[in-house]
Amino acid sequence: MLQFRAADDSDTAVIVALVESAYRGGASRAGWTTEADLLDGQRIDIAGVREVIAKPQSRIVLAERQGQIIGCVQLEKIDNHGYFGMFSVRPTEQGGGIGDALLREAERVVRDEFACTTMTCTVISIRAELIAWYQRRGFRSTGEFKPFPYGDARFGLPKRDDLRFEVFAKAVL
Repeated sequence: MLQFRAADDSDTAVIVALVESAYRGGASRAGWTTEADLLDGQRIDIAGVREVIAKPQSRIVLAERQGQIIGCVQLEKIDNHGYFGMFSVRPTEQGGGIGDALLREAERVVRDEFACTTMTCTVISIRAELIAWYQRRGFRSTGEFKPFPYGDARFGLPKRDDLRFEVFAKAVL
């Protein structure tokens, strides 16, 4: 059974390792969320995780099973909506419903604790399989795109020159 809790500073190293394993390098290929063909380098660092944890109206929700952190998601209240990001599930656990459960918990936090009716996320626009996953769960494209932060190694080292983010939104009534 999964349990959820808010992360604190003592969790930062585990969160970084989890997010990196879900998106970058050889370990990420054990799951389906890998960005290894698109980006090298880091996805997040300890300073970035600490910044999210310390920021008002922001938190990282952890999914634990038997005392082991196996998933996480960043949530932040921005204006009148909840932003959903850094969504990660241990690659060897992907496809078993953990992501769905973590998404439902994120929706609950955004709705009940942040008092928002909409949750947004950004997805690299060429990630068709990931976009389809979000769409099956009620997210819809807003038609807005944001540039990829080329030249900022904190977000990875792109292997392509056509990366950008597409913004998706979902009602969480």
